[in-house]
Amino acid sequence: MTKRSDNPLWSSYSGIILLMAGMIVGGITGVFFPQTVSYLKPVGDIFLNLLFVTVVPLVFFAIAVSVAAIEQKNRLGRVLAAMAFTFLAFIVLAALFTILMAWLFPFAIPVSGQNSGASLAEGDHKTWGERLVSFFTVGEFYQLLSRQNMLALLVFSLLLGTAVRRSGPVARPFYDFLVAANEVMKNLLALIMKGAPVGLGAYIAYQAADLGPQLFGFYAKPMALYYGTGVLYFFIFFTLYAFAANGRKGIRLFWKNNIVPSLTAVSTCSSLATMPANLAAADRIGIPSSIANVVIPLGTTLHKNGSSISAIVKIYVVFQMLGRDFFDPQNLLLALGITILCSMVEGGIPNGGYIGELLMISAYHLPTEVIPAVMIIGTLVDPLATVLNATGNTVAAMVVTRLTGEKFQV
Repeated sequence: MTKRSDNPLWSSYSGIILLMAGMIVGGITGVFFPQTVSYLKPVGDIFLNLLFVTVVPLVFFAIAVSVAAIEQKNRLGRVLAAMAFTFLAFIVLAALFTILMAWLFPFAIPVSGQNSGASLAEGDHKTWGERLVSFFTVGEFYQLLSRQNMLALLVFSLLLGTAVRRSGPVARPFYDFLVAANEVMKNLLALIMKGAPVGLGAYIAYQAADLGPQLFGFYAKPMALYYGTGVLYFFIFFTLYAFAANGRKGIRLFWKNNIVPSLTAVSTCSSLATMPANLAAADRIGIPSSIANVVIPLGTTLHKNGSSISAIVKIYVVFQMLGRDFFDPQNLLLALGITILCSMVEGGIPNGGYIGELLMISAYHLPTEVIPAVMIIGTLVDPLATVLNATGNTVAAMVVTRLTGEKFQV
């Protein structure tokens, strides 16, 4: 008899299945046994607090190690520059398209008592210049240890990683410490996330008792926005990218060879597991191996179209919950910046989407009560997000081929 852990379907989707089960049980409990909610909410608070205390060191070590491990390869300079431009353009276009869809198809979120629009952030009363300074810097080192200053922590981690890389062999012991600490924190997060079905299920019970039948609409509307936007982006924009790279031939070759990677992404729910299928597809499309072998592996970490769409949807939902104006120019500009940062942060961290969501909450100085909602949304959109994240790397490699002046080999 096959063990449950040997089942590839269970291995890929166990997190989603268990979380859905927790949500269902929590929802039923909140609706039919509302008197138990006061006992369940502390369980959710414990889960969130454990997550909070893990976030700061996890982001610090992950970013510092990633930057410190970068090797200088001047011969790849042109490919890397084209790749960086392509990744950034795709992420921003995905975010802008999602903003347009949210503007064209707005929806209202039922607001519960604990999420009132009166809960405004302190930073909202600052000037743009003051907000910019507070987003990216702090006045004292100890303030970096607060999850309220995660953007400043991110900047410090980038600078520290650069300093380690520039210090040469003498900094090897410090680099080894960063690598070991990063591995420990990743395993710690994995342990904490095992409690997500119980912790978030407790919050669902709390919401169900407060919102009642409106709870279904609370999550159905964001799902409709994400999946509608994601499917349109997948077919329309990926077709345009393939055409820009290699004309009509590029469209035909891309979609002919993108079937297996797409099915692999859906079945595994992992961009990393889809990478071999992407590399095989890139070879059949005719992308030079010198480009595919750089763009696709790096894209697995740094290039996430699905996460870009997800970030905008989550920010929009949170602003609807709080009764605030998402389409204010300053809020939109910050949303684009957060989307780019989330794409960077999520890639190298297991359950990295949750870290990106906490980064979003920190940047806007939003109340922590909104975190369970965006975490659940992030889990529900994961299958399509993985397809967009993973297969977007192949079409990005096609565009990089065009930008570098290389020839397709088919």
